[in-house]
Amino acid sequence: MDLLNTLVEKGLRRESPSREEALAVLATSDDELLDVVAAAGKVRRRWFGRRVKLNYLVNLKSGLCPEDCSYCSQRLGSKAEILKYTWLKPDEASRAAAAGVAGGAKRVCLVASGRGPTDRDVERVGRTIEAIKEENEGIEVCACLGLLSDGQAERLRESGADAYNHNLNTSEGTYGEITSTHTYADRVDTVRKAHGAGLSACSGLIAGMGESDADLVDVVYALRELDSDSVPVNFLIPFEGTPLAKEWNLTPQRCLRILAMVRFVCPDVEVRIAGGREVHLRSMQPLALHIANSIFLGDYLTSEGQAGQTDLDMIADAGFEVEGTGTTTLPKHRADALAAAGGGCGSGAGGGCGPCGGHAAPEAPEATRAVPAQEARPDLVAVRRRGAGTDLAPNA
Repeated sequence: MDLLNTLVEKGLRRESPSREEALAVLATSDDELLDVVAAAGKVRRRWFGRRVKLNYLVNLKSGLCPEDCSYCSQRLGSKAEILKYTWLKPDEASRAAAAGVAGGAKRVCLVASGRGPTDRDVERVGRTIEAIKEENEGIEVCACLGLLSDGQAERLRESGADAYNHNLNTSEGTYGEITSTHTYADRVDTVRKAHGAGLSACSGLIAGMGESDADLVDVVYALRELDSDSVPVNFLIPFEGTPLAKEWNLTPQRCLRILAMVRFVCPDVEVRIAGGREVHLRSMQPLALHIANSIFLGDYLTSEGQAGQTDLDMIADAGFEVEGTGTTTLPKHRADALAAAGGGCGSGAGGGCGPCGGHAAPEAPEATRAVPAQEARPDLVAVRRRGAGTDLAPNA
């Protein structure tokens, strides 16, 4: 396909495709799917070889969030039967992180539910970061605590944080349809605060919420404009007890097309297959490794993932290798730029967590494409009952 040849050539030059080309990737047929994956794979291998970065989530505080994000099992009014607990102590969080590190994770992602941290929360997380780094040399730490106030990103950086995650989730034009308690602009502001403090910006999206192709393209171009180093691509987990419980809009083929579009628009950034890969990609997960260069190991915040050893076997069987702490994730030009800005994440032996800004490109008239509803598979959604906040061993 001339389209794919053009996209590969642009990706190898770090050149952004046109909006029409990005939309065309999402509109390709299932018959063309392997060609799309192969083309995206050429760009992925140019910048990241056959390495796969492993990230490990630690949910520091689960449930009881005052925000009303429709996709979230921890939201205000959620009836999802998830684990609910207040802040883990630094030593508890460090022990939870150690399980992921032992499983091969290079980055630990510390997440807490809520609108945003108080200054006391930032101090608490700072102590947790110090505890993790004291026990695990070369490990990167990404914080994900919600909306940041002035000065908080700088304090996290001083405590040893390498990155800050705050996802844009969907396009600016449709953001108000999924959340009413904060705005898209609030999210952009937090990503900019993190970047300005010298933290590596980690920001991504959630696919499968009923959005159009135009919305997906809008948010990915916004992430490129914000210069996010790491882009987690989440696939909606339709939790029973949340407003989006009936949104089963994704097939494995569509997930692969979305990942390919992200790779073409953001050729040299860490593209992470994040929440929902087991639910929606299912047996097609190994194909996604030819596009993305990063995954979460084991479980997620409130849902279970596949067994950690299964993740490792999948990577090896597909002919990829786990990226070690002695390897720089980002391509040299991005790592050098981050180091020059005062950041350390990905710029050396250690150094994005998943789910930036400016205005999205104007919508093209052909951008919206109806996606037929898929068969609901609530049996694939398993609530996390192990690991952080429990007495059971974690999945790593």
